[in-house]
Amino acid sequence: MSCPCSGKTDPKQAKYTIVMVRHGESEWNQKNLFCGWYDANLSEKGQQEAANAGKALKDAGYKFDIAHTSVLTRAQKTLEAILKEIGQTDLPVEKTWRLNERHYGGLTGLNKAETAAKYGEEQVQIWRRSFDVPPPPMDEENPYYKTILEDPRYANGPKKEEFPMFESLKLTIQRTLPYWNDVIVPQLKAGKRILIAAHGNSLRGIVKHLDEMSDEAIMGLNLPTGIPFVYELDANLKPVVSMKFLGDEATVKAAMEAVAAQGKSK
Repeated sequence: MSCPCSGKTDPKQAKYTIVMVRHGESEWNQKNLFCGWYDANLSEKGQQEAANAGKALKDAGYKFDIAHTSVLTRAQKTLEAILKEIGQTDLPVEKTWRLNERHYGGLTGLNKAETAAKYGEEQVQIWRRSFDVPPPPMDEENPYYKTILEDPRYANGPKKEEFPMFESLKLTIQRTLPYWNDVIVPQLKAGKRILIAAHGNSLRGIVKHLDEMSDEAIMGLNLPTGIPFVYELDANLKPVVSMKFLGDEATVKAAMEAVAAQGKSK
């Protein structure tokens, strides 16, 4: 995406507001590893990014009625840091696996640059940025197979037969949008001010849906860590302000470029 933010029409037409933020840098982001459903913690930089996200929201005067996040620690801790900064630590929070990062299958735990050197940057870009080509499946030989599959946080879903062993962006969107439509949309229509702290690919699914982006366009969107962005929606939930980042354009652009560079061999 060439411009990190865009307005579509007159913001005065907006009826609903929703703010989203990708979690701060995780320890596996820092090591340039494919993370997916592995429960990596925030790095020190990620903790600061999360606090900065909260400060940006506080400075902009945002308050919320409810928040949504994934079941993964890096997203939850980002949300906790934001709520602390804006003075809303008692805000109701709903957690769901449907907002998890995409499942990177057999790539989970591998270094992105080393994988690019082994398989070629083009192949890694296909795995990372194609719309409907999934990575190789995770099997029992993967050192994180049992850690993820037997994690008690999934006791209430997904069902064992639904548990992903890999996901393309298309598959990620297919399990994220039911939560958007069935849970978040009714809350928006009830007038709730909503904050979502989640992951690059689950948020890309919501962005694709809201902005009616093509498969090709969403493939090129690299969401930066720890920088909140705002949607203002009309009565039909169509954006009148789209992806307005709470940060200066140069910082947002540099952060997006850093994400894009992760799949290169050097």
